[in-house]
Amino acid sequence: MKKLVISLLFVMQVVCAWAQQTASVQGKVVDSKSQKPLENVVATLQGNNQTALTNAEGIFVFKSVAEGKQVVTVGSVGFVLQTFTLEVVAGQALDLGVVSLEEDITTEQQLSLITITDNDLGDDNSGSENTAGLLQASRDNFQQAAAFNWGQARFRIRGLDNEYGLTMINGVVMNKLYDGRPQWSNWGGLNDATRNQEFTMGSTPSDYTFGNILGTQEINTRASAFRPGGRISFSGTNTNYNWRAMATYASGMNANGWAYVVSASRRWAQEGYFEGTDYGANSFFMAVEKRINDQHSINFTGIYAQNSRGKNSPNTQEVTDIAGVKYNSYWGYQDGEKRNSRDKDVEEPILMLSHFWKINEKNTLNTNVTYQFGKIGNSRLDYQNAPNPDPTYYRNLPSFFSSTYDQDTGEFLGDQEPYITNAANANFLNKNNRQINWDAMYFANQNTSNGRSAYVLYEDRTDDNTFTANSILQSQLSDNVTLNAGATYRHLKSHNFQNLLDLMGGQFFEDFDNFYTGDFAQPDLNNPNRTVGEGDTYGYNYNLFAHNINAFTQFRFSYNKFDFYLGQEFSRSEYQREGLYRNGLYANNSFGKSQRAIFENYGFKGGLTYKIDGRNMISANAVRMTKAPTLRNTFPNARLNNNIVNGIESELISSADLSYIIRAPKLKARITGFYSTIQNATETSFFFGEGIFDGDDADAFVAETVTGVDKRMMGGEFGFEYQVTSTIKVLGSAAFGQYTYSNNPNVSINNDALAAVAGDGTNVNLNPNTNVDFGKAYLKDYKLSGTPQQAYSVGIEYRDPKFWWVGANANYLASNYMDISALLRTANFFEDPNTGEQIEDATSARARQLLKQEKFDSFALFNLNGGKSWRIDNKTIGFFASVNNILNTTYKTGGFEQSRNANYTELNQDLSSGTPAFGPKYFYGYGRTYFVNLYINF
Repeated sequence: MKKLVISLLFVMQVVCAWAQQTASVQGKVVDSKSQKPLENVVATLQGNNQTALTNAEGIFVFKSVAEGKQVVTVGSVGFVLQTFTLEVVAGQALDLGVVSLEEDITTEQQLSLITITDNDLGDDNSGSENTAGLLQASRDNFQQAAAFNWGQARFRIRGLDNEYGLTMINGVVMNKLYDGRPQWSNWGGLNDATRNQEFTMGSTPSDYTFGNILGTQEINTRASAFRPGGRISFSGTNTNYNWRAMATYASGMNANGWAYVVSASRRWAQEGYFEGTDYGANSFFMAVEKRINDQHSINFTGIYAQNSRGKNSPNTQEVTDIAGVKYNSYWGYQDGEKRNSRDKDVEEPILMLSHFWKINEKNTLNTNVTYQFGKIGNSRLDYQNAPNPDPTYYRNLPSFFSSTYDQDTGEFLGDQEPYITNAANANFLNKNNRQINWDAMYFANQNTSNGRSAYVLYEDRTDDNTFTANSILQSQLSDNVTLNAGATYRHLKSHNFQNLLDLMGGQFFEDFDNFYTGDFAQPDLNNPNRTVGEGDTYGYNYNLFAHNINAFTQFRFSYNKFDFYLGQEFSRSEYQREGLYRNGLYANNSFGKSQRAIFENYGFKGGLTYKIDGRNMISANAVRMTKAPTLRNTFPNARLNNNIVNGIESELISSADLSYIIRAPKLKARITGFYSTIQNATETSFFFGEGIFDGDDADAFVAETVTGVDKRMMGGEFGFEYQVTSTIKVLGSAAFGQYTYSNNPNVSINNDALAAVAGDGTNVNLNPNTNVDFGKAYLKDYKLSGTPQQAYSVGIEYRDPKFWWVGANANYLASNYMDISALLRTANFFEDPNTGEQIEDATSARARQLLKQEKFDSFALFNLNGGKSWRIDNKTIGFFASVNNILNTTYKTGGFEQSRNANYTELNQDLSSGTPAFGPKYFYGYGRTYFVNLYINF
């Protein structure tokens, strides 16, 4: 707080020290076809990003513009951006006259972006999704390429996960408190209703928040901000769904001060691009605004977006070689129809009440109250005392036999009989055995002795209730100084539990842990030996609570040659777990409320822009901030106990970038160098490992926590667009990065089996110590995964005056790396689990080979797109079409090492066999895909 006060005093001194000559600039904006005035068009002073909106007569006014050369852009969603270079003379008002905006039919591509990328939804209840969704309406050509051209390959700007960017609706942060990421499907299918957006890149200033190092996306759903009229569209594609129908209508503000917007859509597919991936989504949006008077307006926004989709499995190279890239192990036939065992269902409505107060000509205050509730469910199969139903279970694959070694002598047996014959006859080689056998599971359930189900379908459920209240102030302190300030309170109650969906022909299911016996097998000692039915909670059951407060101030200064800004932020986060079950393994540390985890954080940022002239400028930005760990990473084993990661602290984030920007009428370009670090991060994961521990309990299902993780991201970005003629535009973009781990973090493993130490298993251990410290993981200089670290794009676009256009681009992506296992890179890797001694035949040369990070093959993608529109009786009818990956290139978008073989001997034998049973698993991108959209605007 002391730092914040000092910063404010410093800023106010600067305010008093600067003054400058100015003039006013105004213009009137009309639709080129109808010549009617356009309301809520954005005019922007490029030098300082100062904006002004047109009123009902289409007029915008900048009351104070610095003298000298200035560049003004005028644009709105659905229209071609207009750029003007002005010479401002102090004291002389400048009128641009009538600015005529032409329809931009290329925006159909932007309205289709989420369609292309929302297949990248996460597989857990966190809602982890593709960063590309952050970029859908940006005008920067580099960001456009990152979204449209590279997004299909899971490209991440600056190597950053989207938890380092903020997504907002009307100034309300929508990133989840659980994992820090936005849940895009909460407004999926509402492209028309969410098209009014503002973006900032990196740590550059936003009117609504302090932000983070990736940038901010602000979605404006104020009813009066929508262009009056209606729109109906119908689309076909072969990506994650096949069909989409959408309708939207905006009334505009009437004479009584009312405006409303309604939008609805449906997306569906019996099967998407990958086998067995069904899709069904229904979305509804409404916004109603009442303008009370010239100072006050109230807006209500309601969003309902229900989404259900079947997931597709990551696969080893062995599985892909046998069954193909589109193979998906999660589905099987039931009664002649494909049924996916792993559906993700999202249904989290958003209710938002906003008050807009124009205090006076220089001050505005926006206050919001938001409530979001609903559920996320991820289904999967559960089974007890029955064979694993996964068709890719390692015992079903040829490699189970062909990678066999004698456990006593170490002799390789995979090239001998009967292993050769067994490999040739492995279950998976028979096409009839490659999918889940629903009929066999139903048969097993119907033939147990007492009606008990051996197999059931359940879902990991998260029911969140989030309340948010915030206020955002914008104040024009002087002709050259603007203040943005805000305060936010967020509260989350998250109920997490295992929900039984389908007994699959049985009568009941027994609630116990299949891996343990006696009291240790009881999920809830308060209600032991339970039997459960459909709709019942079992397995685990707990609440997570989070309270977060945040406040920021930001001062922006605009002068003839220099613009600069200073921002500061303070936040406080408080987390707590409440166990609703008394777990048998953690009898004294699972039921009731945990200790509170409290994190206080700060942020400071600043930036400077030097305007060489009206078309050329140099911009620099820097930020240093701390960020609280997420709920997900604070409680490493939340399903079973109240443990908090030992010594967990906030992340320390630093970032700086330097850009040279050209904004000329024909050429727009930006070249940027950036350097970012994230220190003291925490990461958690779960897996089954062999050879992890000493003695008889060497194999176990474990929770891994990696603490003190440092990452470094540095590189360059370049983007340009050049208007060769009035109809032809050439575009190009490039990204070159080096994203690495920059230290050797610490690894600890939570092994639940260590809790089961009480003799015959009938008595519980009240205070088990199940956390094992494995020390350093030698990760320094390994590459960060999840994105190509190099990406290049060139394109050309032709826009005909008769309202049709066509574009093509070629892209090259490289330097994408495997997600590595931290556990394999600890000293434990070289220890014999039977003796605890160093493995005698382990050599450093062979270890380097075994632990070398896989680099995926580089690849090229070629895309075509185009569209046409017609104006008929004040209606616009048109279509947009695109074909991506024309050459049907097969490429990997990601992958991860399996940690099952957790020591040198296990991994060396598996890989040396030539047919590893536990090789890495891969994700693949789409092959050739298309998207066609037909629409009518009225």
